[in-house]
Amino acid sequence: MPYARTALLLAGLTGLSLVLGYLMGGETGLILAFVLAAAGNLLAYWNADKMVLAMSGAREIGRADAPGFYGIVEQLAHRAGLPMPRVFLIDEDQPNAFATGRDPRNAAVAATAGLLARLSSEEIAGVMAHELAHVRNRDTLIMTVAATIAGAIGMLAHFAFFFGGARGNDERGGALGAVGAILTAVLAPIAAMLVQMAISRGREYEADRIGAEICGQPLWLASALAKLDQAAHAVPNPTAEHNPATAHLYIVNPLSGQGMDNLFSTHPSMENRIQRLEAMANRRDGDPPAGPWG
Repeated sequence: MPYARTALLLAGLTGLSLVLGYLMGGETGLILAFVLAAAGNLLAYWNADKMVLAMSGAREIGRADAPGFYGIVEQLAHRAGLPMPRVFLIDEDQPNAFATGRDPRNAAVAATAGLLARLSSEEIAGVMAHELAHVRNRDTLIMTVAATIAGAIGMLAHFAFFFGGARGNDERGGALGAVGAILTAVLAPIAAMLVQMAISRGREYEADRIGAEICGQPLWLASALAKLDQAAHAVPNPTAEHNPATAHLYIVNPLSGQGMDNLFSTHPSMENRIQRLEAMANRRDGDPPAGPWG
């Protein structure tokens, strides 16, 4: 099922690329867009995780760089029956995290510096268990491909706008700039709509549920989500704001919600997520604590 959804998403976003190519360059632009789209689809499938990590400014770390955090991920991966993913750190103050990779053997998890600074070891375990649930459910393939392709469409539309503006009073350049302005306003919401259709909000609920099972304590994740939601409204994430197509990857929406950027959010209600985890904890009342962590 993840592969079928990914194929449909690639087909839809490729169609948008072809429309953009035709409007920018007629038949020549259409052919060029088709060639670029075909190459881009292959690149997205095999290297989307690297592209997303680069777009997010993530750097890979080892056990010596953050032994507590690395150890938490290692314990959780073992409990989830997953290979040890690569671990990355993002130098952003906003506490947040995401997972990426085309399959569990090629997975990576990333957390911001703010997450490690503001959350307890138990809460970090809850967050990273959620991300590993996405890996185990194979959600990360379509989530990662969606981020790279949707981001590329936005870049192409902006390119048309700025290329036209750079040609000054040239009639063709002015027309191209006008087309670029229209495409920026029209194609970005369409690309966002395709991302919304491909990435069900139910994925987050399911990752919450399985993540709570992996770490053993639903309230750890519930407590973390409450803190992350509050901080996300108070602490900006400039890297995510610059690449809004990556917003759906994060455990909580990293965007400020200004302009059209929030179109790319696929996150369900935080209140509902926390209530579900609390209900899950009530059903499990009396279970022994799962640890130690950190």
